[in-house]
Amino acid sequence: MKLHILITVLLLISGSFLYGQNVDFDKKNFEDKEGFKVAKNNLEEGDKLYEQGAVFYKDALPFYQKAQEFNPNNADLNYKLGKCYLQSAFKTNALKHLEKAVTLNPEIDIEAQYYLGVAYHIAMDWDKAIAAYSNYQKVTLSNPDPLANLEMQNRISQCMNGKELVKKPLRVFIDNLGKNINTEYNEYGAVVSADESVLLFTARQPNSTGGGIDPGLNENFEDIYIANKQPDGQWSKAVNLPKQVNSADHDAVSAISADGQRFIIYLGSSNAGDLFESVLTGNEWSKPESLGKNINSKYHEPSACYSPDGNTIYFVSDMPGGQGQHDIYVSKKDDKGRWAEAVNLGKTINTVFNEEGVFMHPDGKTLYFSSEGHKSMGGFDIFKTVLDPATNTWSAPENVGYPVNTADDDVFFVLSANGRHGYYMSLSADGFGRRDLYMITFLGAEKPMVQNNEDNLIASHTAPVKEQVKAEVVAIKEAQLTILKGVITDALTQKPLEATIEIVDNQMNQVIASFTSNSATGKYLVSLPAGKNYGIAVKKEGYLFHSENFDIPNTSAFQQVTKDVELKNIAVGSKIVLKNIFFDFDKATLRSESTNELQRLTKLLTDVPTLKIEISGHTDSKGANDYNKTLSDNRAKAVVDYLIKAGIASNRLVYKGYGEEQPISTNETEEGRQLNRRTEFKILSM
Repeated sequence: MKLHILITVLLLISGSFLYGQNVDFDKKNFEDKEGFKVAKNNLEEGDKLYEQGAVFYKDALPFYQKAQEFNPNNADLNYKLGKCYLQSAFKTNALKHLEKAVTLNPEIDIEAQYYLGVAYHIAMDWDKAIAAYSNYQKVTLSNPDPLANLEMQNRISQCMNGKELVKKPLRVFIDNLGKNINTEYNEYGAVVSADESVLLFTARQPNSTGGGIDPGLNENFEDIYIANKQPDGQWSKAVNLPKQVNSADHDAVSAISADGQRFIIYLGSSNAGDLFESVLTGNEWSKPESLGKNINSKYHEPSACYSPDGNTIYFVSDMPGGQGQHDIYVSKKDDKGRWAEAVNLGKTINTVFNEEGVFMHPDGKTLYFSSEGHKSMGGFDIFKTVLDPATNTWSAPENVGYPVNTADDDVFFVLSANGRHGYYMSLSADGFGRRDLYMITFLGAEKPMVQNNEDNLIASHTAPVKEQVKAEVVAIKEAQLTILKGVITDALTQKPLEATIEIVDNQMNQVIASFTSNSATGKYLVSLPAGKNYGIAVKKEGYLFHSENFDIPNTSAFQQVTKDVELKNIAVGSKIVLKNIFFDFDKATLRSESTNELQRLTKLLTDVPTLKIEISGHTDSKGANDYNKTLSDNRAKAVVDYLIKAGIASNRLVYKGYGEEQPISTNETEEGRQLNRRTEFKILSM
């Protein structure tokens, strides 16, 4: 015991020698009376701001820094400087001041060990952080609030997690998005369209709509900004959205649809903060409309995201009845297009701590979110979980890893459709200002070192040669989905059209999503997660529909397909390939997957009762010519028989099999032969 006391005394003496003794701000301690007067004034100005609360700490910093230059050995000033830096963009500067404050006065404050632990934690000095947290934990044991002690246990666990995660860093590039996006102010909450052509984010800049300062936060009000990807791959200069979107209060973007045609906005002026939606019509964004009472409550709903088909919304709320503080909920559209009652995602996802920043990847099954719980390495970390559609259960959340996650808060992460790029906010001393937006490029893991077997065969048994050969870099695992994009135009005038894009699950014979191309540009984009046979129908009144088929197995890799569509007017001679008509192999039996395409054709003939059409069957060049002609004729007849049974008069229908006589592609490749095997219809008269 005596030895322990002696060591403690020696440490205090050595600390005093290193840092000097505590020097109070008393003029008798200084010969420079004028300098003392200036320093004392700065200290008092800093204290006025400090005493208003943590949101004013950053403003107190310049005054405290000037006072510190005059008197670097005041424990109280160092302690306040440390706490202020923890609320700034330069959190790592806090550690030296907090260490010095505790050395100069070990009894400076009951919470000193807590803040010292936070500073060590951010510096990733895990063991010292654990020691400081453990010291402060003795204080929380007497706290009647059970969450106080639980928080300390969680922080210690985060340090243990951090020690393990930093041993296996991800191979990534992390790049600042540049001066066209980031400023000296706060930028955060980036969201991107699936093809990374549109970027929306939230910023607190002096030119915000209304130009005011939130007195409760001592920050500019939030506005939403937009930038577009340029041909050279750079982002255009970001501009804030117009007044019908941005108000004089807080306006923060939360999510963007895969096609970039709609986004979810957080409005701080509604209840405790609610979620709204704005839609792009032509070149104009609509005034935000509430997502409704089944999503918004009188509590706090700060963020949300869409599923790829737009029929599901995942959102965050602190409404009562959750697992902890802010939880993640899900709401689906009902048959009338309204958002149904929300359901908590449950204990697999939600913890007793906060969850935030939810994002559903365009693959439709991988959910990213930030959490203070699970196996975080500090503050909020980004996690991912995968939905098993067969059981409707989520996998255990997995930390996405270091250095994407750090010992500080990492939140509001989104990932491009191909899985190569992530976007998020980070605090960095080499940034443009406080919070900046960054792009993460995932490089994938390297292959392990391998031994050259040939050298081993040549070498002697007593002195084997083992040359270490570094293999090629492993390609990163890309998302299993197809991005289909393009422009829809009038086939004659080439003018862009606003058309409906209907997505059908051919196996289920079910329309699973519906989108609209942009009226000003004709652009459209849909995300097609792997594992389905999709029928795509492009429709507009006064035009023949256009169909496409995408059969995407579960094993398919990411692909981006550009398909421009020219819609043809309903006119004599117009011809359309029915790409979602399917027959059994080598037979004329219609498969059930053809139902939606046949119903579309039936509707067209019903809507235009004077229309007379020819249904034609076509084959590739394999097999005998006569056999192919008979097969194609029987297949065309099968379609006509279906239409007659559906109520279409037989005198309006003609069928004919052309066999291999009218190819539209080469018969030398499987792809070409597949295009040649088709069913068409042609308008004969109106």
